[in-house]
This record gives sequence, C-alpha cells and structure tokens, in this order.
Amino acid sequence: MDSSVYALNPQAPDRTGEDRALRERGPITRVDVLGVEAWAVTDPKWLRELFKDPLVSKSAREHCRDFENIVATWPLALWVSVENMFTAYGTDHRRLRKLVQKAFTARRTAAMIPVIESIADELLDDIDATHTPGEPVDLVAAYARRLPILFICRLMGLPEEEHDRVRHLADVIFSTSYSWEEQKASQAELYALLSDFVALKRENPGDDLTSALVAARDDEDGTLSEKQLTDTLLLMITAGFETTVGLITNAGFNLLTHPEELGHVRAGRATWSDVVEESLRRDAPIANLPMRYAIEDIDLPDGTVIRAGDPILPCYSAAGRHRGEYGADADQFLVLRVKKDHLAFGHGAHLCLGAPLARAEGAIALSKFFERYPHARLADSHTRTPVPSFISNTLTRLDVVLEPLPEGDTQ
Repeated sequence: MDSSVYALNPQAPDRTGEDRALRERGPITRVDVLGVEAWAVTDPKWLRELFKDPLVSKSAREHCRDFENIVATWPLALWVSVENMFTAYGTDHRRLRKLVQKAFTARRTAAMIPVIESIADELLDDIDATHTPGEPVDLVAAYARRLPILFICRLMGLPEEEHDRVRHLADVIFSTSYSWEEQKASQAELYALLSDFVALKRENPGDDLTSALVAARDDEDGTLSEKQLTDTLLLMITAGFETTVGLITNAGFNLLTHPEELGHVRAGRATWSDVVEESLRRDAPIANLPMRYAIEDIDLPDGTVIRAGDPILPCYSAAGRHRGEYGADADQFLVLRVKKDHLAFGHGAHLCLGAPLARAEGAIALSKFFERYPHARLADSHTRTPVPSFISNTLTRLDVVLEPLPEGDTQ
C-alpha cells in the first residue's frame, strides 16, 4: 500500500486520535478502507459542498469504477450493494425515499413520542427491579441498546422474539472487524429473516410501517422490486437502531463525565435538545459512512482532483471537531455552545429521514434517566472501550452506579 495512504484501523481503539490524524492531513486525504482506497473528507464546509454537488452519487452500481470487484470480496460490500434510498441516485433516490417519507412527518413523529416515553419508563422500571443498590449497571446493555431496538421493532411490527437476533445481526453489519465470509453468513441470515417477515406481513398486514411498505410495493405494480422492498426494511431497522444507541450512550457518557454541563440543564440554562445536538456534534454516532462516488472528475479548491469513479468517504466524527468550524474548544463538550450545527445525520438530498425521531429518542431517554437517577455517577470500575468499528462511534458498555437519594432529598 502507498505510504501516503492512511489505513483506517478496523478496531478503532482511538477514534479521537484517528480523527485528529485525518484532519492534520488536510481537508481531504487518501485512506485505505479495508483494502478499498477512498478520498476521506474531514472539513465540514467541503462535505456540505460535495453533498450538494450533482456530480457526487451514492450509487456504487452506477458510478463506482471497481464495483464488481468490491462487492465480490470486500467485507463492507453490503454498504454499497443494497438497493434502497441509501445507495440510490437521482430519480431512483427520490422514488425510494418517497415510499418511507410519510412515516416520518412531523405529525407521525409527534404521535410516536408517547410510545418512546412508555418504552423508556418500562426499561427504567426493569432496572429498578433487577439492579443491586450500589452495584454498577451497564447502561448500554440495560437501556441504550434496548430502547431503540424495542421502538424500531414496534414501529416495523417485528415480533418480539426476533429482537435479540435482529440486534446481533445489525451489530455485525456495523462492525469493521468481521471477515468477508463472516459478513456474508450474517447477511444471508438477515435476508432470510426479512424475507420471512415480508411474507408474514403480506399475509397478515397490521398497523405498522412494514405492512405499509409491503402494500406500497404491491401497489407499484412491479416498479419497486422485492429486493428494494427488503433492502428498505434493512435500512429502516439497522439505521434506526445503531445511530440512536450511539447517541444515547455518547450523550450519557458526556453528561456523567461533565457534571457541570448536566447542571446547566437542571438549572434551566440549557435543554435536553442542547445536550443531544452537542453530543451529535462532538461524538457523531456514525464516524465514517461508506461511500459516495464522483460521476465526473471534480476539481477541489486545493488543486486535488477526485477522478470519475473514485470513492469518497464522509468523515462525520472528524468533521464534528473541526476547529475551523467550531473554534479552539471544538473537542470540549459544552451544552451552552452557540454553534452546534453538525453533519451527524448527513446533509442535502440524503439527509436522514429519521433524524427527528432519533433526536426525540435521545432527549426522552436522557431526561427520563437523569430524572429517575439524579445522583447517578460513572462507576469507578468503568473502562472506556470503543466498539470495534470505524463506522460506529460509541462505547461497548457504560458502567453506572445509581446512587440512592440522600435522606430527605426529594430531587
């Protein structure tokens, strides 16, 4: 490999350090992504321009120069081979996006708030009933991972007995430490599950998003393929799960390690929305998102030329701490920060449809937890261990001691 190409570490033991190294190489640099070379972009201004550029596509099938070889051997092939709005371009993207857009209107999002609140209360009741006072609770396993999967599965109508299986298969997709063979086996299992699920909903439709998508596919009279339907379900389930887990975990860790920032919320100087936005900026749940592609040669301001067919890797977590955008304190977690806009949910035509719901889940999960356990603290035994992925950016666990209220304290 060319020494000028920076190889991303698939275990991602130091997300902050790797992001800093990428930024130090300039706003755009060559990286090795498990054997595929790409242009990594870390400057938020450059990312916004590229996201709006009609010469930049997410369709590997149409615009990746080496598509066939990549999908044949690359461990992350699913990220570029799925057929849904995530990898679509132009009119195909607009058509596929329209299918699920109705599920994420402001009215539908507002109607889902009580469901999220109910799930959060149920999970906190479970913690109350099962934890030993004074002993650490892993907030990731008990709360941050359970809330999003319970919600997305209720939204999709997925049977409760499949929740753990879906959660594991989603973890494999986002990991960058599995071999091509392991990824293929996991994907085959996931597609079998989704195909059976579609068949079930076709025979027994309900009041859920999957039934609505199946009906929309059947009403399209063949213009929406069965694979596009299945891949749309795959996108809804995995994206709706992983990003929200990271948001809740990262924000929880930030508040537990910055009690003065939590104090701003409790004093009314900041809101839970401020917490969510600052955590998304500082610790984007998706660090790097494979891939986009140049349709034609693209000339950049520094003289770099992205050749037609070249892969482009948006680096969201590196962009979130860019000092040119956020100042000298970009690494700090500050809920009163004025400029908290970020790219954690993308930008432009591919802006995440589920962003309002993810924000709501994060704010509800955090507010309910810290209201229930106002004296929670990070356990002395906690070890900060990132998930082994240069796609996901979060922790494997978050050990918290749920301190009881001092005698006579009603707060």
